[in-house]
Amino acid sequence: MQNSRMPQPTVTSTAKALTGPQKALRKLGLLRPIDLALHLPLRYEDETRLVQLRDVREGEVAQVEGRVTHAEVKLGGHRQLLVTLDDGTDTCLLRFFTFYPSQQQALAVGNRIRVRGEIRGGFAGLTMMHPVVKPAGGELATALTPVYPTVAGLPQTYLRRAVQAGLARVELADTVPPQYLQDIGLQPAWHLRQALSFLHNPTPDVSLDTLQDKSHPAWQRLKVEELLAQQLSQLQARRARARLRAPVLTGAGAGSLFERLLAALPFQLTAAQRRVVDEISQDIARPVPMHRLLQGDVGAGKTVVAALAAAQCMDAGWQCALMAPTEILATQHFAKLVGWLQPLGVTVAWLTGSQKAKERREMLALITSGQAALVVGTHALIQDKVQFHKLALVIIDEQHRFGVAQRLALRDKLGSQLQEPHLLMMTATPIPRTLAMSYYADLDVSTIDELPPGRTPIVTKVVNDSRRDEVIARISDQLAQGRQIYWVCPLIEESEALDLRNATETHAQLSAALPGVRVGLLHSRMPTAEKKAVMRQFVSGQMGVLVSTTVIEVGVDVPNASLMVIEHAERFGLSQLHQLRGRVGRGAAASACVLLYSTGDMPRLGETARERLKAMAQTSDGFEIARRDLEIRGPGEFMGARQSGDAMLRFADVIEDAVLLDWARRLAPLLLEQHPALAEQHVQRWLGGKAAYLKA
Repeated sequence: MQNSRMPQPTVTSTAKALTGPQKALRKLGLLRPIDLALHLPLRYEDETRLVQLRDVREGEVAQVEGRVTHAEVKLGGHRQLLVTLDDGTDTCLLRFFTFYPSQQQALAVGNRIRVRGEIRGGFAGLTMMHPVVKPAGGELATALTPVYPTVAGLPQTYLRRAVQAGLARVELADTVPPQYLQDIGLQPAWHLRQALSFLHNPTPDVSLDTLQDKSHPAWQRLKVEELLAQQLSQLQARRARARLRAPVLTGAGAGSLFERLLAALPFQLTAAQRRVVDEISQDIARPVPMHRLLQGDVGAGKTVVAALAAAQCMDAGWQCALMAPTEILATQHFAKLVGWLQPLGVTVAWLTGSQKAKERREMLALITSGQAALVVGTHALIQDKVQFHKLALVIIDEQHRFGVAQRLALRDKLGSQLQEPHLLMMTATPIPRTLAMSYYADLDVSTIDELPPGRTPIVTKVVNDSRRDEVIARISDQLAQGRQIYWVCPLIEESEALDLRNATETHAQLSAALPGVRVGLLHSRMPTAEKKAVMRQFVSGQMGVLVSTTVIEVGVDVPNASLMVIEHAERFGLSQLHQLRGRVGRGAAASACVLLYSTGDMPRLGETARERLKAMAQTSDGFEIARRDLEIRGPGEFMGARQSGDAMLRFADVIEDAVLLDWARRLAPLLLEQHPALAEQHVQRWLGGKAAYLKA
């Protein structure tokens, strides 16, 4: 029974007066009544009925009343309290490894008690380990008991009271007109308040399956509300951007940098690249900020598209900045862009955190004066000391590696309250359709859906680590043909927690197994100068094998490398495996990727790891890889909640609830136009300030 004298939970106290549980509520983000109302149970316990021991089954959770017939503290290896409960139909042994004198008194022989716990079988007959114990004869619950997600210092009893208090105080007037709910078969009787009240206190007759798989009408009501809030916020962000101003970047005519770059390229653009270049060109020629995501598979040729967009920006007399997440990737972009643009008279500045002070001062001066029309770098671009002369286009590569604050900081470098730069984000992790419709609905998406000619197919083999010697023999064959090899390891040093071969050990092993071959080592803890020296040797062909951690995941382009070995491939994510595989197959030689896996002490790989490796062996299509990755990991993990730190969808699933998502997508513009006040109330209820992440 709940203690009626327990202080009323509150989340409005001042910081100084907060109790331990109140601090824990804040830690969970439960600050407003609506936050508490939307804090839904993980599972439920049935305390509405009693069962007899003769009717219970092993593995089920049961609530039983009976008399204590025996109680003793057993000493030995593990001090424990053993209690025998008899309900008149059978007996059950209650076992406690942690207990207090007050519990021993409550469990004294002759006392009638009510216990609830999981029934186990065994040599001693029916057993419960650490059951919940109450005096017998109290009133039974009238609803299933919710079990909520919690943190240390926040007991379930306190959290249940807090949730009920929040539910009682929150304003839950419906913001979705009932006629729209009927379109998807939802009965208007399931108002939001009714749905939430039911999910916090379900009746005993409800099917637990419909609660667990979220197919119950109450769950459906929450899902459609949440999806609608997301779609409305995306639409609001898109419309708000349409009211902003951006520099108009035109001037790509005869004799322009754009046309000269196009003519100077040593290759022809693919039809997909030309289409995407046109989409971007039209966007940045408008006075509205572009907010476009450029997606294309590994090696699809996104960098040249970015270069042409930068050329159009520079033709109009403005600066362009390109930011990459790692120095290796930024270096690759810099080398390509300098090679293409410097002969055409463009000054390209370079900015990273590892630069010497003198070089950095020189680069900052070029950027501030506007002499550097294009600036390439890492996170260093967003530091306060970096002042652009006239920034109009921001290009962010591998955008998923940057947080919202970082993207906003670079975008704010225009230094104007009246205008903001155009934003082009690039990714080699294609966005599945369902995510494009939901998490990325505020963006325009351009897709390069064909690879340039000359890219050779990559054969992928999944190989047990026990065949390691065969793989090393394959390396010898490739080296004899003048080819180069990547060998990727997941760790740098020995780890007691994970039995993984590390890069240092593998480097030593391969050096010994391949006499006369230069074997390099590359990892993130090496000094920058040393990393650059290693990469120069590998790119120039002086080094035959490069043992590396995942720092070479993106940005490394060595056409002569024809074999990629990934150690402990079962430890990598699917998109990361695909990115790594994309480092080979960039030249005319037949290329292969070997996924070395180890099961350790287990007889076989886990199911998720098996699915990942199977997908890699079956397809090299990045869009299909992304689709399977979404199925395996789910949307939140797949795209990091769009780097906001908060998942925008807590209840709905964009894959399983595709029909509801489509409904929300169609309804959002109608609600915004016909019921703007309701639309705003709906977004604030569900998202509060979280919708601000869409600005980035």
